[in-house]
Amino acid sequence: MNSFSTNSYFRWSLMLGTVILFLISVLLSMAIGKTTIPLSTIWDALINYDPSSTNHIIVRSSRLTRTLIAITIGASLAIAGMLMQAITRNPLAAPDIFGVNAGALFFIVFAATFLSVDSLTGYMWIGFLGAAIAGGIVYFLGSIEENGLSPIRLVLAGAAISALFISFTQGMLVLDEQRMQSVLFWLSGSVAGRSMEMLLPVLPFVILSTLIAFLMGKPLNILMSGEDVAKSLGQNTILVKLVAGLVIIFLAGSSVAIAGSIGFIGLVVPHIAKGIAGPNYQWGIPLCGLLGAILLLLSDVFARLIIAPQEMPIGAMTALVGVPFFVYIARKGVKNRD
Repeated sequence: MNSFSTNSYFRWSLMLGTVILFLISVLLSMAIGKTTIPLSTIWDALINYDPSSTNHIIVRSSRLTRTLIAITIGASLAIAGMLMQAITRNPLAAPDIFGVNAGALFFIVFAATFLSVDSLTGYMWIGFLGAAIAGGIVYFLGSIEENGLSPIRLVLAGAAISALFISFTQGMLVLDEQRMQSVLFWLSGSVAGRSMEMLLPVLPFVILSTLIAFLMGKPLNILMSGEDVAKSLGQNTILVKLVAGLVIIFLAGSSVAIAGSIGFIGLVVPHIAKGIAGPNYQWGIPLCGLLGAILLLLSDVFARLIIAPQEMPIGAMTALVGVPFFVYIARKGVKNRD
């Protein structure tokens, strides 16, 4: 594994292998479902679209959008998780710790219950706003002291805000059970049934945040050598953490606004990427984005197949992978502390 971070040949070889695996995942996502569509038909649907062909309509109206959304959500959550684990120095950190998911869900349920909002587009923007507000509150509480941002205060503030929003959300759903059906798919997390109209408004935020995350590789490498070392090299560590926090809010908030609460991508994938790339964030962040997209694409494919013709919520599929991994990381941390 260490050879990846020191040998450019292995870096490019493994990155190329990851790109090939990503392309295979994209093809599987486009081809597999209630109707299996040959690759040649998918190609024709993209290049020579025939509106009289049922398979072409499925590719254009459903599979393509679903695949693009899975790529966007998977990469965004994974990169957000890697940045969060870097600035908090906590291997269990993930967007959930920032209270992003809980904040977005609370605002969606609040709008559905008290403001009679019932459109997917409305839910999307309200969820994005809620995620940004929750993340902002946590970041403010975590950096309110004189010494600036503290990893421990950040984690504690995130846990407290998450618990608060989840309690309020459950309370509102008890008061208005009929509304629960309209937001249920948001609670479970899914990339099915979304349209390009939901992705396009937040796509500029995702692209800009991802580019900024890529540029943060070198500053994070310096920051990981220690706060004192980073400051002695002239780095403004508070600014680096602030920018990373904003990128996390935009990436995770956009993801929740589109697909609801999909957990564990931001926890599992950064550990896989760091296991391959080592402590090099210049390579680790792009690799993390690719691996996040692959994991969510394959999770979505299995979600379509495992109880076919019905579909499992994709959040349940990622939980099947994430929960054992979470337990493993927690037990490993306890043993190291002992």
